[in-house]
Amino acid sequence: MDFGSFLTSPEIKVKIITCRDIFQEKAMIENHFGEDYINHSAVIKLDPADLKQLNVKKGDTVIVKNSFGRIVVKAEESGYETPHRGIAFMPKSPWPNMLVSDETGGMGVPRFKDISANVTSAKGEKITEMESLF
Repeated sequence: MDFGSFLTSPEIKVKIITCRDIFQEKAMIENHFGEDYINHSAVIKLDPADLKQLNVKKGDTVIVKNSFGRIVVKAEESGYETPHRGIAFMPKSPWPNMLVSDETGGMGVPRFKDISANVTSAKGEKITEMESLF
């Protein structure tokens, strides 16, 4: 074993905001279980500084987890000009739904806009398969 195998990957805390994505919507209409839909849905968009802190590049897989679930998705740069460290965006899909609390605070509606989670590098793990999300 080399020394690096004892080091843990950097981890950051984020607030995830789920949002609509026009490219994901188009892919969903064409084939809800197709490769194009998965490529546009199993994604977390992060601030460039957060990507750097995690030591991941665009297209690398990351683990996103909290007390409700764990998923592996692709990391992408958000593309927003204004810095937003600690705030991540995910297209509405089965992947971020795995991280949503079942507690609704009496409202009956889950909180899709304010998901707290930790993100770390997945070091080559594959994206969580859609079939395992249902």
